[in-house]
Parts: sequence; C-alpha cells; structure tokens
Amino acid sequence: MARRGENIYKRKDGRWEGRYKCGFTSNGKAKYRSVYGHSYAEVRTKLTPLKVAAPTATTSCQLTVNTLFDEWLSAVKLRVKPSTYANYHMKIDKHILPVFGGLRYDTLTVQMLHTFIDGKLSSGLSPKYVSDIIVVFKSMAKYIARVHGVRNILSDVVLPKFTHEEKELLTSIQQQKLCKYLLSNLNPTSLCVLLSFYTGLRVGEVCGLMWSDIDFDKSLLTVRRTVQRIRANNSGTRLIVDTPKSRSSKRYIPIPAFIMKILRVFRSNDNHYILSDSIRVIEPRTLQNRFKSILKKVDLPSVCYHSLRHMFATNCLQAGFDIKTLSEILGHASVQTTLNRYVHSSMERKAYCMSLITPAA
Repeated sequence: MARRGENIYKRKDGRWEGRYKCGFTSNGKAKYRSVYGHSYAEVRTKLTPLKVAAPTATTSCQLTVNTLFDEWLSAVKLRVKPSTYANYHMKIDKHILPVFGGLRYDTLTVQMLHTFIDGKLSSGLSPKYVSDIIVVFKSMAKYIARVHGVRNILSDVVLPKFTHEEKELLTSIQQQKLCKYLLSNLNPTSLCVLLSFYTGLRVGEVCGLMWSDIDFDKSLLTVRRTVQRIRANNSGTRLIVDTPKSRSSKRYIPIPAFIMKILRVFRSNDNHYILSDSIRVIEPRTLQNRFKSILKKVDLPSVCYHSLRHMFATNCLQAGFDIKTLSEILGHASVQTTLNRYVHSSMERKAYCMSLITPAA
C-alpha cells in the first residue's frame, strides 16, 4: 500500500512508478526523475538509495539584498541597453532596497514579498508596474541561484494580475480634423506628428529620425535610432541617442506618396534631425508637449502621443493590411503583440460590422 509522501503510485498500465529528486533548475526549483517496477515493494527498493543521495539546495546566504543586487547589476550591465539598465536601477533603488536592502537574503520569505506587493498596490501603483518591480527582483534571485547555488526564494512569489488597458483614441472624424490641421500648418513638428500617424513611429524613433534616414529614390524610411531620457549614474537624468529597443525595431518602412511630397519640400542636410532641422536632438517629452498643444488648438481630446501608433495600427487593419505586414512595419517581434496591444475596434467599426448581419433566408 502506497504511503503519503513517498511519491509512489500505481499507473494506469498496471506498473508502479516512484519519483525522486535529482537536482535543481537554474531558478532553484526541484527536478525529478522516475523509476518503475511491477510492484510497490520493487519501486520502493529502487528509490531508497536514490533518495539518500538526493541533492539539496542550500538556503543559507548571509549576504544582504543590497550586496546581491550590486553583483547582479554589474553582471546584467554587460548585456542590456543603457535605458534598460537605468530602468532596473531606478526600480531597485526606489522600491526594493528601501524595504529589503539591509536584510540578509536568506531571511526573505514568500509572505514578506506578498506583503510588499500588497503595500505597493495599496499605495496606488498599477498592477503592471508592481509586476515589473517583482520581475526585476525575480531576475536577481534566478541569477543568485545559478551562480551561488542558493535556493531561489522568490520562485513561489505570485505576480499581481493585470490587464492591458485600452488606449484612448480619437474617432475617425477627430483624426480627420487633426490631419487637416497638420497639413494646413506644416512645420518640422507637424511633419513628425504626421510621420507617426502614417507610419506608426514611436515618439523616441521620430525624435531620432535624420534626413539621411529617408531614401528619396525608393520612398523608404529606415529606423536606426531612438532618443530617450534615462536616469544618470549619480543623480538626475541624461538624454541619450541609442539603437532601437529591439532587433525587430530596426526596420524599413515604405512611405506613403503624399508624405513623400511633404518630405521633399522640407528636405535638409543629411546630418540634421528632422524634428529640429539641425544637429541638435529634441527629446521625446518636448514633442509630446507640442502634440498636446496641437490637440488643444484643434479642440480635440487630450490623448497621449503613443495613441498615434495605436491609431495607425487600427486604421491599417481596417484598410486591409495583413497582420504580418503590419507587425513588421510596427517593428514587433510577434504578431500577437500587434493583435493584443495595438489593434482597437472603435464603436463605429463595431456598428458597421454588426450592420452586415442580415436575417436568415
């Protein structure tokens, strides 16, 4: 008769199976293997020596959370972009270290982390942002488990559930009103807003766009760089011009004919940024503020600049774009990202689709 806790049970095929611990994964979770026999006694006999020799993961680590994060950051700095590294550093310094920095790593418990999560949610932080904080903590824990052989204390910490909120977009009539204003008041700023609306460029990408990135013979735009303001090492922030956020973000985008006509009128020196028409970089926040001013002038709702990218994706699908083509234009590694985050169905579109339903013959 099998006993509770022995991990021996009878299979549907009539054989007996026993499982034993054979090691640990890189994140500290136990790995198991199985032995088989024709009887419970046979399997138990096979398991006994294997269980005696079973490896154990140590939980002893007298180093503090602060020290371990310093080690992890030194390692991760070698493989991530400066903006990603700065983002990690900010979350660690602002949220994690004030609570856990001085504690020994092996004193942490799952309950302590869940209490921390509840506290952050209660303070008004979004579930998505809190989840991002914990993901950074979990990444450090996986590294420590792999390098120091310490059990991953955070492996059982549950991330808060969140859903991606729908972006507030302009209606079709409002979009027409915006574009009419932009085309009637052409300048470097309105040109860049038009580029985002008709090519899906991110705000950092359009700020980093230079005239040399436009192929006037092939009507092609190349996304080579992005502009970001990141946290400095000591204090404050600094503006950087870096490569796009991912490999798929570096891409080529065919330019609509009417936009090419405008670009030819404004064409300047190849080494000038389009937004500033000089070698000076204008940061994303400035363009975002200018966009808000435009919306106010045209008496339109105050939507964020990134909504232009969402409206572009939605308009492209309604115009008949296939999802793979759209995904590559947007610079996504997966079409699922395009479908899940950047495709919105307006009430006008829903009403149109429902109007196609006719009575059964």
